[in-house]
Amino acid sequence: MALIVHKYGGTSMGSTERIRSVAQRVAKWVRNGHQMVVVPSAMSGETNRLLGLAKELMPEATTREAMRELDAIAATGEQVSVGLLALALQAQGVPAVSYGGWQVPIETDSAFTKARIARIDDKRVRADLDSGRVVIITGFQGIDPEGHVTTLGRGGSDTSAVAVAAALKAAECLIYTDVDGVYTTDPRIVPEARRLKTISFEEMLEMASLGSKVLQIRSVEFAGKYRVPTRVLSSFTPPDIPIDEEAASGTLITFEEDEKMEQAVVAGIAFNRDEAKISVIGVPDRPGIAYALLGPVAEANVDVDVIIQNVSHDGRTDFSFTVHRNDYARTMELLKTKVLAAVGAADIVGDAKICKVSIVGIGMKSHAGIAAKMFQTLSAEGINIQMITTSEIKTSVVIDEKYMELAVRALHKAFGLEEAKAA
Repeated sequence: MALIVHKYGGTSMGSTERIRSVAQRVAKWVRNGHQMVVVPSAMSGETNRLLGLAKELMPEATTREAMRELDAIAATGEQVSVGLLALALQAQGVPAVSYGGWQVPIETDSAFTKARIARIDDKRVRADLDSGRVVIITGFQGIDPEGHVTTLGRGGSDTSAVAVAAALKAAECLIYTDVDGVYTTDPRIVPEARRLKTISFEEMLEMASLGSKVLQIRSVEFAGKYRVPTRVLSSFTPPDIPIDEEAASGTLITFEEDEKMEQAVVAGIAFNRDEAKISVIGVPDRPGIAYALLGPVAEANVDVDVIIQNVSHDGRTDFSFTVHRNDYARTMELLKTKVLAAVGAADIVGDAKICKVSIVGIGMKSHAGIAAKMFQTLSAEGINIQMITTSEIKTSVVIDEKYMELAVRALHKAFGLEEAKAA
């Protein structure tokens, strides 16, 4: 008997019929002798609906007090899901109990809407498991040291599930979603995209950070840090298929770089259209200027991605960086009102119509010329590169958003990913 964690996305929980199907799947694992913890998302569209109501009352809820209320509102979506799933399991004769993140408790910091998990108290969950119950825990949320409900950011249910699996030392964490695994790129952009049977932790971490929507990056970080075996599966496979067959499907995130992985130079093409570029013009080129610009941005809890500082001319330089498009307006306002004059910069300009396209692969560690091939491919399509960033296993470029799909298709073909056998 193994302890298994299941996570189900919003689409999987989108109706009472689908919730009943989830219950049937969980019950199958229980009847095969496993202890089960389930972390479901809110029903599809529910979190957007709740936050939409909040936006009608306060369009710009940016104060700490307002963001606390946003978390209190958004957290209710998962509370409905866990209760409904518990009832569906009980209706099938399977003992089940649901808990909110604050009841477990899942302890977080106080960064409302973007909280990070500090620790999980597993005593209550283990007691229920030992008594034969399925434990259903709200994803996406927890409680801060002052007792306030917090949320982990969009997609935080993945993080909750992997963190719970790590705390409980689960045998495996199965992430059920509306896709049947991790693909070489989004099949909606490239129909020839291939599903990968395995992907290394490093590659998955890069894919998640670069815009792949299959898993939230913090869930991959948890999986890597605590070495939680994690598998991405489709929740739309028949719930009654044999467990061995079900567990072998999808994509397994591995922690060993085997020979198969090294054969695939590039594992996938990731992209992110939710980016915006900000350039501060005519910045004094002196020590500490990067901190003077980005320190206030970090204090506002805004994540900065690609950063470029140009060559200095006459003691002045231009400083560019990218942020999430949702943070673009307030970052521009912050820089204009509190930073621009303070650092003595000449101007600030922004572009909210850019995107980032990346190639990712462990094989890039031992193969030269991969970045050059990427640049050559984009050049042949007439696509101008605005910014470049690299790591050992990825190369990313910032380009005009209108060329995103063309770039992804061209790169996918250039690196032969449609013909490559799944790693």
